[in-house]
Amino acid sequence: MTYIRRRTPLETMLAGIAAAARLEGGDRPRAVADAIGARATDPGLLEGRECPCSPERYVRHLLHADPDGGYAVVALVWRAGQMSPVHGHRTWCALGVQSGVLTETFYEPGTPPQPVSTRLLAPGAVSFGTADPRLVHRIANLSCRTALSIHCYGVAFDRFGQDVNEVHAA
Repeated sequence: MTYIRRRTPLETMLAGIAAAARLEGGDRPRAVADAIGARATDPGLLEGRECPCSPERYVRHLLHADPDGGYAVVALVWRAGQMSPVHGHRTWCALGVQSGVLTETFYEPGTPPQPVSTRLLAPGAVSFGTADPRLVHRIANLSCRTALSIHCYGVAFDRFGQDVNEVHAA
């Protein structure tokens, strides 16, 4: 009898992300977000993975780095009250909420940037964007419980510091 190992929920999600990340043009961010959203709320998604939080700031945990450096997938752990800076992106990106509730606020660029809309991202909700530093937003955990989200950015993980966010002074 031949035993065939079933993919874990994370492996299934990563396979979907890999297929979507190969798309060219403007469809890629949405397709990656859909691949994340399809598995984001699976209770076994991060089984066996340590994803601790930090009292100082949200924490990124690498889940997968594309061997060709085309993208990386991370889990972000947000304690209550933690938030990203107000920023735009230098690369395409996609995210899905695994647990908790996050608030995404969009801004009109300027000095300082002005908030124009807000939406709640509950488990399974997704968001995505293209490489356009003028599309400015902030992700925040304004709830009382820890939240976890899965993010994919169109650069290698070791380039996140310089190639992902363009921070806008708030």
